[in-house]
Amino acid sequence: MSMLKEMFKKTKYISLDGYTDEKRKPTAEAKNNLVLKNKNTNQNRIQSLEENITEETDRKPSVPDGMWMRCESCGDTLYTKDVLENYNCCPNCNAHFRIGAEKRIQLLMDEGSFSEWDKNLSTKNVLDFPNYEDKIRKLQLQTGMIDAVITGEGKIKGENSVIAVMDPNFMMGSMGQVVGEKITRAIENATSKKLPIIIFTASGGARMQEGIVSLMQMAKTSAALKRHSDEGLLYITVLTDPTTGGVTASFATLGDVILAEAGALIGFAGPRVIEQTIGQKLPDGFQKAEFLLEKGFVDRVVDRKNLKEELYRLLKFHTTMK
Repeated sequence: MSMLKEMFKKTKYISLDGYTDEKRKPTAEAKNNLVLKNKNTNQNRIQSLEENITEETDRKPSVPDGMWMRCESCGDTLYTKDVLENYNCCPNCNAHFRIGAEKRIQLLMDEGSFSEWDKNLSTKNVLDFPNYEDKIRKLQLQTGMIDAVITGEGKIKGENSVIAVMDPNFMMGSMGQVVGEKITRAIENATSKKLPIIIFTASGGARMQEGIVSLMQMAKTSAALKRHSDEGLLYITVLTDPTTGGVTASFATLGDVILAEAGALIGFAGPRVIEQTIGQKLPDGFQKAEFLLEKGFVDRVVDRKNLKEELYRLLKFHTTMK
């Protein structure tokens, strides 16, 4: 036993039968230092890990803005390039997204054939409506347009036509003095040149900031269309989303042929206003293009990708019959 004690005494400080080598046993201070060292090491490791995690989460994604978009109709996430290549329609459910006037002209008219008219006509705040000038200037900077319609002359697969295209991105295509004047001038030019006219409607109605001046445009445009019709000339309207209010109640529904884009909202008052007024729930799809087709308010609902061909066919038929 004494031999074993001597062996353990030389090698370690553990006790055997109550024996302990006090010289080899760690002191309390050494233990505390060891604990503090381990604690600091662990804290440094945790801090380093947290910094790495923060760096990873703060790193911005490499996906460019606008690469993806969501379809409000079917809810799918879409590659924006696929949407643009599909005439700004959803590749999955064929929902027609709203597009601006310049984009529509680009899709419709023969390349290099379109000549714009009355480009610099600008709105005046004739009623001194508060902040109206500021709103107009802001929208002009955002859209690059002077007002909510582009008019001019061009060719659709070789067929000459006057065209007016309303833009929902500019005050929801509302009709004020400039919109009414430009459309009236386009109709009058079509009459003098003996040309058909095509008007793409996209509007929330008469522009409230211009009061009675905006309402007067309804009568002015309608009178110009009557003179155009008296000359035996063709007028085609294409109702796009949305077509409502005073535009619906005037030139939008006076066409010899009334086409509508698939899914377009078309009406006078909005569905919620009607429901609140009559106290009844409206039918599903009420005021949609397909519903109006069933009721005889439009002649045909056309997909955007087929619209150029459809308009060419109508223009060609009119030219042949003259």
